[in-house]
Amino acid sequence: MRSIRRGTWTNHTGNQVVDPLRIYEPRSLDELVAIVRDAERDGTTVRAVGSGHSWSDCALSTGFLVRPTGLARPMRVEAEDLKPEAIAPGAEPLVRTQAGIRLKELNAYLASCRPPLALSNMGGYDHQTVAGVLSTATHGSGIGYGPIADFTRSLDVVASGGRVIRIEPSDGITDPAAYARNHPGGELRQDDQWFRAAKVGVGCLGIVHSAFLAVEPAFWLKEVRTLSTWRQVRTDLASGSVLADNRHYEVLFSPYPREGDLPCLITTRNPVPTDVAKADPRRTRNWLVELASSLPFTPWVLNFVADHWPQLSPRMLYSSLTALANDDYTNVSYDVLNIGAANVLPAYSAEIGVPMDGRHLEAVDRIAQIAEQHRRVGNIFHTAPISLRFVRASDAYLSMMHGRDTMMIELILMTKTEGGFELLAAYEDALYALGGRPHWGQVNTLTGSGGLLDEMYPALPQWREVHADLNSSGVFDSPFSKRVGLSPREFAR
Repeated sequence: MRSIRRGTWTNHTGNQVVDPLRIYEPRSLDELVAIVRDAERDGTTVRAVGSGHSWSDCALSTGFLVRPTGLARPMRVEAEDLKPEAIAPGAEPLVRTQAGIRLKELNAYLASCRPPLALSNMGGYDHQTVAGVLSTATHGSGIGYGPIADFTRSLDVVASGGRVIRIEPSDGITDPAAYARNHPGGELRQDDQWFRAAKVGVGCLGIVHSAFLAVEPAFWLKEVRTLSTWRQVRTDLASGSVLADNRHYEVLFSPYPREGDLPCLITTRNPVPTDVAKADPRRTRNWLVELASSLPFTPWVLNFVADHWPQLSPRMLYSSLTALANDDYTNVSYDVLNIGAANVLPAYSAEIGVPMDGRHLEAVDRIAQIAEQHRRVGNIFHTAPISLRFVRASDAYLSMMHGRDTMMIELILMTKTEGGFELLAAYEDALYALGGRPHWGQVNTLTGSGGLLDEMYPALPQWREVHADLNSSGVFDSPFSKRVGLSPREFAR
């Protein structure tokens, strides 16, 4: 097992940096267990990072830090451990994978299966690890689908004390007798409360070693991007038809009015039969936009403009939306769900989930007001399109979508945006008043003060009960868990 003493870890964008006591790269479950036990013995903490694509401090550890590069492979579905109905003909397809695998490699593996398989949904980027997207309730867009964590059927977690625990719902896929026979050193916990806590654990309930995920037969998607206005989009969202009629629906918009209304770009993605898809020659998005986004000098130019001439941002945002319009892009599902070269542009963002009870419509108007206030008073401009995505309610206790259908608002900014973090904080505060919950893995100012977290997550007491067991020694505490109020803290007078 490779280890580095007093190394430095930096996230993808460079806005989160930490110098932990040690950095480990384990290659087996036994090594993962040893790391947790060593951390407890040495009186320090341990936390696993993913691929570094979180803009928040949720992955940081000042004690031991685990990089998952050696735990990044698909695994055999151990049919001998499972209930007969879980593997019977007609049962939902399952894949088992180590938690450090990136979605990119998992997609390639699923496509190579016979017959080919696919994730039912994913976010707009495929370089995150499975553990990362599960633990932070990362999501795609489509009101028929919850966060990616809701496709989890079983989790193998290393908890405090080095306990290896398989956590499933009460009617889980594993046969208890077979598991006890085949894994004498492991624990099986089939309990709805534990499962709803663990599948979005934000790194506080142990280190995820592997997961069973529900998948489906491979499929093709057709993407259509069309220009619109907020007035029209608001009407369509109020009726609900656009969400019901499309498997995937999302919106990009500029917070700066043009001709009296906010410009929007609507994206729909819907399945097409394989023969129709293969006959469609349009296999790429706008090639000029994709090429420009991938050129090494493009980020420098965009950031230079954002830094020196921020007043050009409204015009640039409108140009971006018009350039992205595309009447047909058809490909295999995971290529279409990945938004493409835009992912490599230097940016950071906050993301807030607002309940779809009418407050989600009010939220866009409030964002536009804040953007105008900051432009007028401070010459601060929003520098990238804002994304609206729609996610089904989840039973995971700490998912942003817990208990309610949710519109996720991703507030993206170029890295050189003057006053950018202050602008995101203003959006966040305003959206709290509309029931907004911030994404764990993106920029946020959430703290444990004032009982805010308890109001935000009504099932937090149930989550804390599981946390008290899985993190009984405090080995998975971190600066993040203390900041947001997930770790108990004591003060002696």
